[in-house]
Amino acid sequence: MPVISSPDEFNEDGLYIDLRSVLDCSLLLKCEGFNFAGSVKLKAATEMLDAAERDGLLRPGAFLVESSSGNLGVALSMIAASRGYRFLCVTDSRCNLATRLLMEALGAQVHIITEPDPVGGLLGARMDFIKELCADDDRYVWLNQYTNANAWKAHYRTTAPAIARQFPDLDVLFVGAGTTGTLMGCARWFKQRRPSVRIVAVDPVGSVSFGAPAARRMIPGLGMNVRPPLLDPSFIDEVIYVAEADTIRTCHRLARRGFMFGGSTGTVVSGAMSWLDVHDDGVTAVAIAPDLGERYLDTVYQTNWVADLYGADVVCSDELADTSQLV
Repeated sequence: MPVISSPDEFNEDGLYIDLRSVLDCSLLLKCEGFNFAGSVKLKAATEMLDAAERDGLLRPGAFLVESSSGNLGVALSMIAASRGYRFLCVTDSRCNLATRLLMEALGAQVHIITEPDPVGGLLGARMDFIKELCADDDRYVWLNQYTNANAWKAHYRTTAPAIARQFPDLDVLFVGAGTTGTLMGCARWFKQRRPSVRIVAVDPVGSVSFGAPAARRMIPGLGMNVRPPLLDPSFIDEVIYVAEADTIRTCHRLARRGFMFGGSTGTVVSGAMSWLDVHDDGVTAVAIAPDLGERYLDTVYQTNWVADLYGADVVCSDELADTSQLV
């Protein structure tokens, strides 16, 4: 029986779902949402904070600040509360209400950016705000998940070897591309230790991370408006793009079988399904599910929100038909 004294001491790292009965394809989903932060971002947050403490960057009275679309903000809010730091999360209007309320309940302050930078979009505006804040007040400590190597080292040290231990015959690994900490940590480990494993990055349509044109994106978690500084494409074998409408369809398809996941998971699973439709010849395939779905009840799982942004054809798809017909 685990007994812990700090919330970051617990993380379920060995739970997988066999999605064959749900999706009619052979895919194992690694669930990273079963910890007190509710997402895979607990690993990066813990690694970055531990390193900052070791390096003497965090002292009594320090005020943590970070840009986050949600999950890292929750993880840092939780750890900051546990360790006695103050924390300011700089997010934008796409951040789910439930996520913002959760951060505030944990004692964090939340600043919401509403005006995008002409070039860098909302993410660029978030980062500019933090840079100005740190320049004006040296009490603020910015861990900077976008450039902090500890973000990918956390997954090099934990996530990738955990998958390798469970699946010695792994053929392909699907990882969503956001800041690319999870992606690069896993990709580096497998290319160095198990180079036969194919690494497939899954990116939402509209993300510029791999050179595709920018477009509107409304689901937080994956995708970038600027090229991720941590990204090294030489470790990636293939990139798959997923439209947000397909993300929503996949989330609802999973929910209809009792598995409620977040938008990032819907994107990764949708991309994996399209790849396996072409390549599924008995391969062992694993996809990483970053979080669960409760924080998306007012967006991905809200019929009016989906209809307003993506049209009635998405609402009336088979995956959403049951809820769209209720009155």
